[in-house]
Amino acid sequence: MPIQAQYPLAVFHFSVDWGGTRVGFSEVSGLTQEIQAIEYRDGSFPEYSSIKMPGLRKYSNITLKRGIVKSDNELFNWLSTVRLNKIERRDLTIKLLDEDHNPVMTWQVARAFPVKVEGPQLKASANEVAIESIEIAHEGLTVVTS
Repeated sequence: MPIQAQYPLAVFHFSVDWGGTRVGFSEVSGLTQEIQAIEYRDGSFPEYSSIKMPGLRKYSNITLKRGIVKSDNELFNWLSTVRLNKIERRDLTIKLLDEDHNPVMTWQVARAFPVKVEGPQLKASANEVAIESIEIAHEGLTVVTS
């Protein structure tokens, strides 16, 4: 029996769910988290350098892009719900899918809200789909593998 090769996953087959609604996007970016380093040095340290310790966890904003569809203004509508200290937050689930549409890797985004919606770049000589994007801030990113 031949040994089956292990190939990296392709990035082009994914789904995005938010608040129970599945929305089709053409691109997702910003699935990033980092631990900020804290530098510290006691005045009596014999070395003339600081030590580094793990600090706060930091999450990047996530950007979602999709083609504009007539009479679908959901991204701008969500942005318009933002008021000072009153925000409609949504939990998002982003799934990387295999060829059978089963999730292979899942990113769970906690308490997201929009911070920017950008319309398409209009150009008279362009031959492409009109794309809009939404940038969202959030309070947590969990990765689950299947």
